[in-house]
Amino acid sequence: MNPQVVLVVISAYFLLLFLISWFTSRKVTADTFFTGDRQSPWFLVAFGMIGASLSGVTFISVPGEVGNSNFFYFQVVLGYTLGYFTIAKVLLPLYYRLNLVSIYSYLEDRFGFWSYKTGSFFFILSRALGSSLRLYLVASVLQLILFDSLGIPFWVSVLITVGLIWLYTHRGGIKTVVWTDTLQTAFMLASVVVTIILIGKDLEIKSLGAYISAVAQDDRSAVFNWDWKAGTNFFKQFISGAFITIVMTGLDQDMMQKNLTCRTLGDAQKNMFWFTIILVIVNLLFLSLGVMLYLYTDAKGIALPAKSDQLFPMLATQHFSAFTGIVFVLGITAAAYSSADSTLTALTTSFCYDFLQIERKYAPEKRVAIRKKVHLAFTGLMFLLILAFYWLNDQSVINSVFIIAGYTYGPLLGLYSFGLFTRLKVQDKWVPYLAVAAPVLTFLISSNSEKWLWGYKFGFEALILNGALMFLGLYLIRKKS
Repeated sequence: MNPQVVLVVISAYFLLLFLISWFTSRKVTADTFFTGDRQSPWFLVAFGMIGASLSGVTFISVPGEVGNSNFFYFQVVLGYTLGYFTIAKVLLPLYYRLNLVSIYSYLEDRFGFWSYKTGSFFFILSRALGSSLRLYLVASVLQLILFDSLGIPFWVSVLITVGLIWLYTHRGGIKTVVWTDTLQTAFMLASVVVTIILIGKDLEIKSLGAYISAVAQDDRSAVFNWDWKAGTNFFKQFISGAFITIVMTGLDQDMMQKNLTCRTLGDAQKNMFWFTIILVIVNLLFLSLGVMLYLYTDAKGIALPAKSDQLFPMLATQHFSAFTGIVFVLGITAAAYSSADSTLTALTTSFCYDFLQIERKYAPEKRVAIRKKVHLAFTGLMFLLILAFYWLNDQSVINSVFIIAGYTYGPLLGLYSFGLFTRLKVQDKWVPYLAVAAPVLTFLISSNSEKWLWGYKFGFEALILNGALMFLGLYLIRKKS
């Protein structure tokens, strides 16, 4: 691909983002950054959340993983539907009834100061690590296909990346993100669809029916795995998918902040309903793209890369037409930024409300200056974390960071479950210790499960074990009546 053409396309893309930012941040108040004035159209929230729930890692990894585990990931996606139903019917009514800006303030009312701070801290830790790592992986791809050829070092390209995110979100915040995520989701989905069509055209697949038949007849499109010992067993994946959704959407400030910008609870629930349908279709598209990529390599006799994550980038930059390569760049850029911009806004919101208590301690005229400093600080933190991953340059360490980020949602699952399904009070001062102990015990059990549990291998359901251990710990430190 011609680097100059790629640069022009990306520059035009960001001009669109800045144009949206200008329109959405013209009439802002001290609270617009955090709440969007609770005026977001539900259909925009629903569509934009697709881009935020999928990242550049998903864009690259899900199609490539088809070669290793077929369509088994779709079992997790089916579980998502149960999780989103729970969010719409249980969590959203709670958040709207309490009129929350930060969803973790519920924990203060329910349990106390330390539970509240623990919940918020674990969200900040998980999101800061996870989102920075995802952005690093995408930045590495952009560095390879664009910035290296322009002679721009990695740290400069990353500085440009996070700086652009800061620029178009620093005034409008969540109000801007709702609209930019809609644009970025559209680009991401268009990229997937166009890539599938162009690959099919190259393989002389000429109709929708022929596309569906080509994917369905391929052995890699098998959806269900009934082997109970396997990590990809249907029941493990389905149940895990439901719980993953509950914690990584329903208990996640990043995702819930968008829902809470809707005008009413009914609009927010309508948003979740349509978001669920769209997300299932989108994941099916990603998996179908994976089959098409492997059909292409089979037909052209192209050797597969060492890692499945490298398949889509390799084909897009080395084997596909220049136009298809540009489409890929647009898609991966949209996927990366739609996840990172909302994360930066959510981290700022959580810290301002949960730790600085900005709405309680400061007058409206002072909140803007404080929020801007926090927003800039988290932008700097994201920049430093991305550079840290680059300097480590150790895949095993990076995988460990992903695991850590995932484990931090378990304590949140336990806390909210205990709060919603019991009326018991706890000895609040012990909650932070439990929140550390539960993930550690989960890691020990899941690491030795094949030896201790007759060959059973944990997959995503380690999250459920993590939450259950936290729930049990809370019961043990309950206040005696």
